[in-house]
Amino acid sequence: MWFRNLQIYRLLTPFQYDPETLHEQLSERIARGCGGQEMATIGWQPPLGRGSELLTHGAGGCIMICARREERVLPAAVVRELLDDRVAQVEEAEARKVRRREREEMKDELLYDLMPRAFTKSSAIYAYIDTRENWLVVDAASSKRAEELLSLLRETLGTLPVKPLEVASAPAAIMTAWLTGTATESTWEIGDECELRDTVEEGGIIRCKRQDLEGDEVRAHIEAGKQVAKLALNWQDRLSFVLQDDLSVKRLKFLDLVQEEAANADAADAATRFDVDFSLMSLELRRLIGGLVESFGGLADEERSAA
Repeated sequence: MWFRNLQIYRLLTPFQYDPETLHEQLSERIARGCGGQEMATIGWQPPLGRGSELLTHGAGGCIMICARREERVLPAAVVRELLDDRVAQVEEAEARKVRRREREEMKDELLYDLMPRAFTKSSAIYAYIDTRENWLVVDAASSKRAEELLSLLRETLGTLPVKPLEVASAPAAIMTAWLTGTATESTWEIGDECELRDTVEEGGIIRCKRQDLEGDEVRAHIEAGKQVAKLALNWQDRLSFVLQDDLSVKRLKFLDLVQEEAANADAADAATRFDVDFSLMSLELRRLIGGLVESFGGLADEERSAA
């Protein structure tokens, strides 16, 4: 349940649902298996997993949800090999060349035949809505993956006014200033990993791991015109992660202080354990997101409003 990646979105209007009413809405799109000729399906499943019927879980003003995507597995190499065999049989039997359009039609027929017999695999996408601070946070490594859940939620609710987190100051410029020491920032402890990029298109990329990022070598690349695109950070000895210049978070880890708090909390069963862990996680991430917004000059639209 502990999130490992963060795609952060801001709700443009207050969220109108509590856990109970949101459950009722999500019930209209419960996850199901693929039909005979369906390549993929997506729907809602209980965040607590099997044994639970509730499609939401609320704690501390936050609501956890989970989308399950099921898709058929048809390896391209297998399809290509079977298609080549069919094409070869036709060409040999009729002594002619199979043209491109006919080959595409044969491929469609082949996929139609294979679809009902293909194996399926499923994957889950977790997210939660912070109704107090108006955040929607998706545990996804890419915005494309997060958009699968957002699209499903938008279709289920009829509307979902959200946008990716945007801040007043360019994250790349601020993170670069942290490394060069031209900005004082005590909140964040810099780790040993970063990615530097030229500011021009098609420019060079430098990736550093297990290295002193405040040393002369990294500084030389920055002085040559590169900026920080990714930076490993530690948040108050409670979280470690890699922050990207689009404000997505990768390889998030909840450190010993948080894990000890979770372990010391009484949890008589799996549902209580989930509730404890979710409460701790959402509180830590609420603080983290607030810290990011503050460090990068506030929300972008708030600065425009002030101007």
